[in-house]
Amino acid sequence: MAFTVPHQTLQTTGLGPTTTPPYLLGPKSHVRPSTATIYHSSKATSPNGVSVSSRRSLRVVATASTSEFVPNTGDVLGDVTIFNAAGDPVLFKHLWDQDNGIAVIALLRHFGCLCCWELASALKESKPRFDAAGVKLVAVGVGTPNKARILADRLPFPVDCLYADPDRKAYDVLGLYYGLGRTFFNPASAKVFSRFEALQNALKNYTIEATPDDRSSVLQQGGMFVFKGKELLYARKDEGTGDHAPLDDIFDVCCRVPVA
Repeated sequence: MAFTVPHQTLQTTGLGPTTTPPYLLGPKSHVRPSTATIYHSSKATSPNGVSVSSRRSLRVVATASTSEFVPNTGDVLGDVTIFNAAGDPVLFKHLWDQDNGIAVIALLRHFGCLCCWELASALKESKPRFDAAGVKLVAVGVGTPNKARILADRLPFPVDCLYADPDRKAYDVLGLYYGLGRTFFNPASAKVFSRFEALQNALKNYTIEATPDDRSSVLQQGGMFVFKGKELLYARKDEGTGDHAPLDDIFDVCCRVPVA
């Protein structure tokens, strides 16, 4: 499911507009709890002086997938803390220029997913042309920083572009799909068979040791997002395992936006 956002108006393919943002509300099978959760974010300051965010949740009745993200998605995501491969905490809003910078945020399923090693390989190969276009390329995976380093070392992958989200905070904020059915039984997962050669190449250095210790994390699905500053330009939630956004499409979205 892909969304593009011209002038902050988000459109979908094959779906009519709705009013509920997907990172706030999702189907029961797509979130960790049995009910969906609405998050209300607020900023606070920790005892050590670091600005952090807090979230107050309301349990709501789950409904069908929706087709809109709220206008302040960039603000909400920006206050999420993830980790670089060295284990240092980093706020999302510090990953790229929040005024005019263009960033592609690729959320991998988890560091032990072979399909994600395939995607990471494609991202690495595409990175020079994104760099030349002035686009920041960021990959985030579920797992601890040491698991991220396994992928970075063995694939290999540029470690300065790789981040870990062990608690899946960004995935929850963006409402990415989760569950047994999405992981193993969704028809979209069949797309991986069309990329057999790429999977074989990813398998050469692959190791299952990069799988998160929290085995429930393997049921997480990923997605692809493009931001210009805080403005969401493109959003795609992977329908199933290996259902990745075409990088040519992502590059086209980036090139249609002038960099200030």
